[in-house]
Amino acid sequence: MKLQRSIEIWKMGIVNYLDALKLQERLFSDRKAGKILDVMLSLQHPPTYTLGKRRTYHNLLVPEADLKAIGAELHYTERGGDITFHGPRQAILYPIISLRDIGFGARKYVEGLESAMIELAALYGVKAHAGKVGETGVWVEDRKIGAIGVRISSGITSHGLAFNIDPDLNYFKHIVPCGIPDKGVTSLRRETKMELPSDELIHEQLIQCLARIFRFSDLQWKQEPSSLDTGELK
Repeated sequence: MKLQRSIEIWKMGIVNYLDALKLQERLFSDRKAGKILDVMLSLQHPPTYTLGKRRTYHNLLVPEADLKAIGAELHYTERGGDITFHGPRQAILYPIISLRDIGFGARKYVEGLESAMIELAALYGVKAHAGKVGETGVWVEDRKIGAIGVRISSGITSHGLAFNIDPDLNYFKHIVPCGIPDKGVTSLRRETKMELPSDELIHEQLIQCLARIFRFSDLQWKQEPSSLDTGELK
């Protein structure tokens, strides 16, 4: 009999980056302790730049003090990867899962994230591919459409991926996206000739692609309020 793997999907709407980070940290601790099963957060952020643990400040092309004027924030994280942008009209997924339970190593996990975004793009007639060596994420020719930045500790994942549905691409002009110069950024809206459905449906399609790759057969959908009780997250 085939083992049925379950995962909770939390649909959260637009969530402040720090609130989402605190939630990830709590869920990570609970997953590591075996108090909960695997969880995936599905959300969007207000305009936010994040730096990975390498702290590559030089890839932020405007003074940090000027970010407020363009309506953006900057946050520091312990994920891998370089500087990236998160904002409305992106599909952001943060899986908090046990790689040991699904039999994946770190490389296979990242490749799975890439494959899910490639499959999603293909649904809309867009031919995307994984980056070359040193080029993380997913690309359409030399234009980046999906970013990946993960943290794996004790076999438990956090952080994840961001797929550009139709974000304001002007925000990417203020950074060297993922630390890769001379490359463009694109979106599903720019690349497809098809009419796009709602962002919510695209999120769900991406989740379905990821669940299939990671062998989850039982998806338990949970509607979470975008206004989080941060007191609970401390």
